[in-house]
Amino acid sequence: MVHIYRTHRLGGTPDPLRLATRLARGLTVPFVLYERPGTWTLAAAPVWELILRADTVEIRADGVTTAVPTGDDPMQQVRALLADCPVGGWRVHGWAAFELGRLLHGGARPAGDGVLLHLMVPGIEARIGADAVDLRALSAADLDALAAAVTAGPVGPEHGEQVLPDVEHGAEAYRTAVAAAVGDIRDRRLQKVILSRVVPVSGAVDLAATYELGRRANTPARSFLLRLGDATAAGFSPETVAEVHADGTVSTQPLAGTRAFSGDHDENARLRTELTGDAKEIFEHAISVKLACEELTGLCVPGSVQVGDFMTVTERGSVQHLASRVNGRLAEGRNAWHAFAALFPAVTASGIPKLAACESIHRYETAARGLYSGAVLTASHDGDLDAALVLRTVFQDGGRTWLRAGAGIVEQSTPERELEETREKLRSVSRFLVRAAA
Repeated sequence: MVHIYRTHRLGGTPDPLRLATRLARGLTVPFVLYERPGTWTLAAAPVWELILRADTVEIRADGVTTAVPTGDDPMQQVRALLADCPVGGWRVHGWAAFELGRLLHGGARPAGDGVLLHLMVPGIEARIGADAVDLRALSAADLDALAAAVTAGPVGPEHGEQVLPDVEHGAEAYRTAVAAAVGDIRDRRLQKVILSRVVPVSGAVDLAATYELGRRANTPARSFLLRLGDATAAGFSPETVAEVHADGTVSTQPLAGTRAFSGDHDENARLRTELTGDAKEIFEHAISVKLACEELTGLCVPGSVQVGDFMTVTERGSVQHLASRVNGRLAEGRNAWHAFAALFPAVTASGIPKLAACESIHRYETAARGLYSGAVLTASHDGDLDAALVLRTVFQDGGRTWLRAGAGIVEQSTPERELEETREKLRSVSRFLVRAAA
């Protein structure tokens, strides 16, 4: 039996962020809120789920759970399973853990039964924009309830007491790890690796309030707020891992090379000039773009892969980055999940060569990354896929709250400068943490 969505359109809203956050705050079911430019999509109440682990793929649908072994080509297996989803016109929403990359690129399979990919098709969905709010649900009652929630009276922002984490946590261990990584690079074991550090946050944090406050102060490529399975997070993604359209066009947006960005116009201009003339930052960016081109060249029509906006400076909250965009057109027989598999994890969150960098990260970092430097993504039945890199994010799990930030290490790196870069990135989130009400 194929389930069909019922739809309803309402007028737009002058503040899509406020409405999207208010709706998400009121949910008691799993949800993903995902912002693409100008539109927030809130997907909730899963009716079909796919949970990928190193050894099994689990499908939950209509109250029944089935499991099959994880195959040799996991993303094409995911695509085939999605094709059997019993929901007409489905859109799938979810997240991928960083450790999925080891499975995709031939590394040792991640130990344990941790979730590597969690996707869901929602029972209710709202697309919220300034011009229209489009609703759909699988039952008339759910559609009416969703419309009532949208048109309910506005609720003011709930921005309470600020939480200030200790952004120096783990600083000395990070310096040590950077120095060791530079040694590996000089020994030609790899060209680049991104190392990160965890900053714990004491006390409970209101993620919805934090998301709204932080989104108003940040300028992300994508943003998200989610509570799905093992992942609960709010983030302001600086770049996309993969953007694939139904017509086969594909792009990725590597950002590498960083300086601080603040309210001081003259200091921002000085740092921008420093960034665009820094040999280390330019090298780090150039090799990242080169790998992105190579990854897409293996999937795309010959001659279609091009670099646009090469090494422009893009402002992302508390930092400014060197940014480029790599575009192509998928070849016959290639699809969005091929592109995602090739580009994930983002070169700007792993390193070069990608597999060697992932193995180095596994050695140097004391805790698995999970959602950090993975992706929040959405895809549809017509071949569209959009995946945001999970950085500048606050995470929650099991009563813990934490931040995490990293920096790209190359041969010219110094431990103190890379540590300072993590501080600069942390400020995109650390300044906006809102303590949860008692």
